[in-house]
Amino acid sequence: MTAKRDIESSARKHAFSTFSGVFTPSILTILGVIMFLRAGFVIGRAGVGGAIVILLVAEGIALLTALSLAAIASNTPVGGGGAYFLISRVLGPGLGGAVGLALYCAQAFSVPFYVIGFSEAVVRTFPALREYFGMLALGTTGVLFAINYVGAGWAIRTQYAVMTLLGLAILSFLGGAAMHFDAGILAENWSPQYTAGYGFWALFALYFPAVTGIMAGVNMSGDLKEPGRSLVRGTLAAIGVGAAVYLLEIVLCGGAQSRAELIHHPYEMLVKNALPLTGFLVVGGVFAATLSSAMGSLMGAPRVMQALARDRVIGGLRFFSGGAPGNDEPRPAMWLSLLISVAVILWALRGGGAGAFNLVAALVSMFFLATYGMINLAAFVELFGSNPSYRPRFRHFHWSLALAGVAGCVVTMFLIHWWAAILACVVVGGLYLHIRRRTYAAAYGDARRGFVYALLARALRRLEGLQPHPKNWRPTFLVLSGNPVERPGLIRYAVWLEAGRGIVSVVQVVVGRLEELAARRREAAAALQRFVERSGWNVYAEVIITRDFAEGVRVLLQSHSIGPIKPNTVLLGWPREPARQGEFAERLRDIHALGMSILCVVGDEQPEPIDGGRIDIWWRGMANGSLMVILAYLLTCNWEWRRSRIRILRVVGEEAGRSGAAASLRGLVEAARIDAEIAVVVSKDPFAEILPRYSQNASVVFLGLSPPERGGESEFFDSYERVVRGLSQVILVLSNGEADLVS
Repeated sequence: MTAKRDIESSARKHAFSTFSGVFTPSILTILGVIMFLRAGFVIGRAGVGGAIVILLVAEGIALLTALSLAAIASNTPVGGGGAYFLISRVLGPGLGGAVGLALYCAQAFSVPFYVIGFSEAVVRTFPALREYFGMLALGTTGVLFAINYVGAGWAIRTQYAVMTLLGLAILSFLGGAAMHFDAGILAENWSPQYTAGYGFWALFALYFPAVTGIMAGVNMSGDLKEPGRSLVRGTLAAIGVGAAVYLLEIVLCGGAQSRAELIHHPYEMLVKNALPLTGFLVVGGVFAATLSSAMGSLMGAPRVMQALARDRVIGGLRFFSGGAPGNDEPRPAMWLSLLISVAVILWALRGGGAGAFNLVAALVSMFFLATYGMINLAAFVELFGSNPSYRPRFRHFHWSLALAGVAGCVVTMFLIHWWAAILACVVVGGLYLHIRRRTYAAAYGDARRGFVYALLARALRRLEGLQPHPKNWRPTFLVLSGNPVERPGLIRYAVWLEAGRGIVSVVQVVVGRLEELAARRREAAAALQRFVERSGWNVYAEVIITRDFAEGVRVLLQSHSIGPIKPNTVLLGWPREPARQGEFAERLRDIHALGMSILCVVGDEQPEPIDGGRIDIWWRGMANGSLMVILAYLLTCNWEWRRSRIRILRVVGEEAGRSGAAASLRGLVEAARIDAEIAVVVSKDPFAEILPRYSQNASVVFLGLSPPERGGESEFFDSYERVVRGLSQVILVLSNGEADLVS
């Protein structure tokens, strides 16, 4: 199903408003189990000052994430899947799918987290029920599942009553804390009292689920009337209200209860210190808050899984893409969420009590931090990429805030638990690699291309202002391939010689009239692209049409570039037919006149690497020699040539010149910082006789090339034909002087 159909389908389902679809589930999840059962413990251990810092850090991360969310959501049609939908439409199916699964786990784990919190509150209120803790937790899960199974519309409506009760409970315990407030108690509780198991970041991990409630509203994205507008307003409003309530709780309760009461009886003291005759409201409030939070997570998690399954980026999830007739409720995904909830509750029951609750809280924190980090990363990619399509209605944002959100999430993950953070990164990375290996056709666009484009545009402008230097020389090949199927050896050598250090462009020149061959050009370009992709070559392929071959090549040589990145070396094949020699010589002169290096490949059209073979370079000086040695070195950087040996040979006419020539070559090899053998050949025989004598068994031979004089083409080709005759593979090199071996 395409993204468009997803959105249209979602719009038909319930069309909730900002208040009902975003603010209500978000605030009910934010003002939940942490506020009643764990906030007092955090205040007691961290102190009032430390608790405020924890709140500010947590709310800061949530606010940055909400701003990133606003920037993305107000710029794109939003479908079902909440944060997963937004991340995948910016970062693509790979990271989107990986993070979507992490987000689903975060939501699915949140259900038993809140259910355990509810059950703990019940047995603290009614100690006689403690032996039924497990049955209570499992039974509560079943009831919540049944409510959600009926439909989100009914579940949302029940939360209005819950929110009313929750508001009364908050007024009750905050009012009671204000009545019992004592500045002296506040001063005593201001400083921290950490223990070995509960340092600042351990307490932060315990407290952080209090700000993860914004995902409850985000996950309803597919059920909103105006998702782009509602997600922004509802989420920011929920964060603001939640932060205010938690800050009041920290200050008022920190000044109304002793440290021992905060640490050991946080919930009981909220009830005891409530406004007169309203303690029952606090009891009802904690029941309502924990149940509504669990219900919100149980609504959100299946919707994330449904959207993930419908995008088909992870194998084996297709079953969970189904929805109920009429309202498209994600019932198959609901069953999966139920199974996970039951499994976690049974595991927690074996672990027992508060320790299990705290461990689940830490797991939820880690999952949500990873998700928040990816939301911020997605916003950074969108903003930094600056696609023309990026026109968000929410404009009060900058990419630096998104980057700060990413950094905050990553740093916090590692400070909470470094090995768990590494494990989370490995899991997300593994999922990403798994998805990338799959063959899928994403039915939606994402912002990665715009991000890379922006980076490239900035880099090109920066590169334009930098002066070239031989130390920074890189091979930028333009391969005149003709029909690549007939001469694949040219492209293969270009890829080998580039060795991942440069750029290879392959151009096929077709002679004819553009108006007649435009369709053929598209077909030829597609065929050329398929050919290089099948071969596994990282090259850029192009096809041009010209009425005159020679003139077309001249224009190509002058115009082909990516901004300041222009080809510095043209690679072409040696002409097989004598009739083409004149045209070929003219092309060599054109390339030389334009200041580009030339590589001519002579020999087998289907070259094969010979790992452990020998690469011979016949040295006649630095003019062409520098480039020949550099290219030979690059050739050995390929795994197919990694054990090949480089040998540099030089011919001298007299024995007296041997030692000087050998010393010169040894100095050259030392200065060039390469591993190479040297060989000095003493002979007055013609070079055409010397060459096969010493290089007959070489895998490839590098020779210098001089441009042919006009009118001397026949002599030029005859001389080189005699030299290379009998050798399997020869590369003739004419350097433009840019490559310096000793830089």
